Amino acid sequence: MANDHEEQRLQSQDLGYDPNFVPDSVKSFVVHLYRHIREKNVYEIHQMYETSFQTLSERLFKDTPWPSVDAVAHYVDNDHVFCLLYREMWFRHLYARLTPTLRQRIDSWDNYCSLFQVVLHGVVNMQLPNQWLWDMVDEFVYQFQSFCQYRAKMKNKTEQEIALLRQFDQAWNVFGVLNFLQALVEKSAIIQILEQEKEGGEQFTATDGYDYNGGSNVLKVLGYFSMVGLLRVHCLLGDYHTGLKCLQPIDISLPGVYTSVIGSHITTIYHYGFANLMLRRYVEAIREFNKILLYIFKTKVYHQKSPQYEQILKKNEQMYALLAISLSLCPQSRLVDETVNSQLREKYGEKMNRMQRYDDEAFAIYDELFSYACPKFITPSAPSFEEPLVNYNQDAYRLQLKLFLYEAKQQQLLSGLRTFLKVYSTISLAKLASYMEVDESTLRTILMTYKHKTHAVDSAGKVISNADVDFYIDDDTIHVVESKPAKRYGDYFLRQIVKLEGVINEMDSIKLE
Repeated sequence: MANDHEEQRLQSQDLGYDPNFVPDSVKSFVVHLYRHIREKNVYEIHQMYETSFQTLSERLFKDTPWPSVDAVAHYVDNDHVFCLLYREMWFRHLYARLTPTLRQRIDSWDNYCSLFQVVLHGVVNMQLPNQWLWDMVDEFVYQFQSFCQYRAKMKNKTEQEIALLRQFDQAWNVFGVLNFLQALVEKSAIIQILEQEKEGGEQFTATDGYDYNGGSNVLKVLGYFSMVGLLRVHCLLGDYHTGLKCLQPIDISLPGVYTSVIGSHITTIYHYGFANLMLRRYVEAIREFNKILLYIFKTKVYHQKSPQYEQILKKNEQMYALLAISLSLCPQSRLVDETVNSQLREKYGEKMNRMQRYDDEAFAIYDELFSYACPKFITPSAPSFEEPLVNYNQDAYRLQLKLFLYEAKQQQLLSGLRTFLKVYSTISLAKLASYMEVDESTLRTILMTYKHKTHAVDSAGKVISNADVDFYIDDDTIHVVESKPAKRYGDYFLRQIVKLEGVINEMDSIKLE
């Protein structure tokens, strides 16, 4: 172990980085941050965490790590918990700016274990900003995902790396990751707190999770965000049902603590929508994608200086792709706001028209959009360390893609039927069978398939309809029931007023000779 650290120290000196050198600005940063944490000054902690840390990283540590924890520890009374928090930020910066070594990945896992153990079993008397607590959970899941991807690329692994993987086989183990997140949910009693809040007994959401009576918010808020973390991990594993079950205590139809941090808000809805899409609950997916995309459209200007801005834009684009898929499989445009719809048509209008067809080109587009917008699926099990060593990091993704395309193919088969149903209010089975060039018994099978594929089971176990066109059969006659979209005249007029004002302003600015 000591040799490893010695080797790392020598390597880092070659790069012109000395882990023991602490610039004055860093000294000042850790001393002030430590003092604010001890004083529970959440506003100042948030300023230092969000702004000062980013500024110093940009100025002094663009392509090197921050000074080591040993180098700064004596400036903060060797405080154990502060050192764990500093190392958590140290590793997060390393992952963002550089490529971590296997040894560093393992060390980061050890640091999370120590940090979460302290939160779960110690008395943590701190208040930390929600942004920081969200980032902890988010980064914990991200590093797990990154480790699984790294470990699955076995082809070019050195003997030393394989020996380390064998030795530290518990690092980033899927059960360890799930157990920590689950333990934080249980120990924080957050599910009971949210239940009591519904009955008017708690003030968790009203206070954004902060404790204004001198207590600590750390365990409660980490437990809360861990429910989102569990949803994300289960989505990465392809277990959408369990993922949605983990999120159930949070009512996403209302604002909550998860909406107080933009990254948490987007991650929650992205994975919630994706899980619903994969479970054929298209209406629910469309509704939530529409809400979050409208929210990002209205607020992204406020986040331009945020370190999360690029991530916000990326997830925004991915969710437009997922919305295009959802609407192609389940045409429910009445659920989509006019602003979102015009953005969607601009980005994917032409592709969505081609996705309505039943041919290879349509499937190629489904494949392309899904591959672009899906999470980075992982295989959580350890590889075989015997020869031949192969890369299997794409296996989980290929399986999910195959399942999705199989579903898309079945849905596409029904688009021809949907076209005929939209034209008629009543039509005989014989007539429709002749139009579709099948016999009556085959048509009945297709109609039953349509019923099955346009219905799904919701989280409460109820059967719900995703159909924009439904029907019933009476005496060999099909009676079509189409859900009528509510016309939004207000939206139309508001948009025209804005356009007109723009034209008037342009005309006013023209100076006539």
